[in-house]
Amino acid sequence: MVVSAPTITATQTSDHSSYWITTFGCQMNKADSERMAGILEAMGYQQASAELDADLVLYNTCTIRDNAEQKVYSYLGRQAQRKRSNPNLTLVVAGCVAQQEGEALLRRVPELDLVMGPQHANRLETLLLQVQSGQQVVATEDHHILEDITTARRDSSICGWVNVIYGCNERCTYCVVPSVRGKEQSRWPEAIRLEMEGLAAQGFKEITLLGQNIDAYGRDLPGITPEGRRQHTLTDLLHHVHNVEGIERIRFATSHPRYFTERLIDACADLPKLCEHFHIPFQSGDNDVLRAMARGYTVERYQRIIDRIRQRMPDASLSADVIVAFPGETDAQFRRTLQLVESIGFDQVNTAAYSPRPNTPAASWDDQLPEGVKVARLQELNALVEASARQRNARYAGRVVEALAEGLNPKDPTQLMGRTRTNRLTFFNARGSDGSSHRPGDLVKVRIDAVRSFSLTGTPLPAAGEH
Repeated sequence: MVVSAPTITATQTSDHSSYWITTFGCQMNKADSERMAGILEAMGYQQASAELDADLVLYNTCTIRDNAEQKVYSYLGRQAQRKRSNPNLTLVVAGCVAQQEGEALLRRVPELDLVMGPQHANRLETLLLQVQSGQQVVATEDHHILEDITTARRDSSICGWVNVIYGCNERCTYCVVPSVRGKEQSRWPEAIRLEMEGLAAQGFKEITLLGQNIDAYGRDLPGITPEGRRQHTLTDLLHHVHNVEGIERIRFATSHPRYFTERLIDACADLPKLCEHFHIPFQSGDNDVLRAMARGYTVERYQRIIDRIRQRMPDASLSADVIVAFPGETDAQFRRTLQLVESIGFDQVNTAAYSPRPNTPAASWDDQLPEGVKVARLQELNALVEASARQRNARYAGRVVEALAEGLNPKDPTQLMGRTRTNRLTFFNARGSDGSSHRPGDLVKVRIDAVRSFSLTGTPLPAAGEH
């Protein structure tokens, strides 16, 4: 999964009904926060001017790495102190830390009103009503995720998340996700398409289909085709939703190499709306480490996937996740990870040093590596990743790309920022040299004038240049 810095959603109601959500972690958490924001708005909450002005503060948390979890506790400490002088403040912890810690969170932070795991995001209103009746609530039991997700308050009006499968049935030895996100629950294709049609009607142009392990989509749904294969797969879903009118681009994340099939790759190459960008974590470039991680594939299998993608879509961009300093990882094994990064030439890699997580097998192993080794290996890997990204980005110099304008450049309001089909962040002037103007939601042909490791800058072409 891809992990990012905390993002903020702010919203507020009349009188004493304001709220503030801080989101930590992955795209799944961001999508959950949008749903919870929509529920709060439907309950009458409105935008707070600042976190410290809010009457309800909700932290949607991430536990994939220890530093993310500790950051949550530092935020909670400030709010707990505030609640001691303002007992009307409602304090909520949602997400993966909530699921992992459960009632232990109440013992550590007794000022909390509600602790709720990811499976309960759609139940926020019901749970808050219990809080308002005077209860201190913990909701971490297994729960079937209902199809009541139409209330999401989207942070963007151009690009939207659509969940297609919740939870994860994998048992990677380092990963806490299955225990905090629960077992796999796929949504029916008709419900997914209906949500996409609703977003298209609102003017959305791009959809990212989300799943913790999206390639496993449909494994829990009944049905077998006459050919004897599962009736519901990610490939079938892509065909099912591809012709939703108004949606110009479709992406999906996050993939698992074990389930990434040639049939899926062919669909991405053949369906015009599917973007040529693939996020496929490999985690290690050494087969023995992959076996210890219980990943279920080899480096050779991963390489075949990449080769097939580049055979069908030579310009496709590739991103991945990797963990260094896994318990017992030798220097030679680490070097094999570096070799894989260098040989494949990724456009982007999310890197992390191994962090022991509660209730995972690897956390109890005796061969944990020292922090100094973790830091040194991560620094060496990051330098290689940046060099690879810079080299991959160089191919865009002077080229004309199609960018979907998502909004204004916050550092330069005369510029728009958007992304190419290959997911490269691109900046360009809102006004073209021919006097034409562009706005968020437009698909713009841009000639790239400057390349950096992780972004591009270019000039929008006149309309005639689009042909």
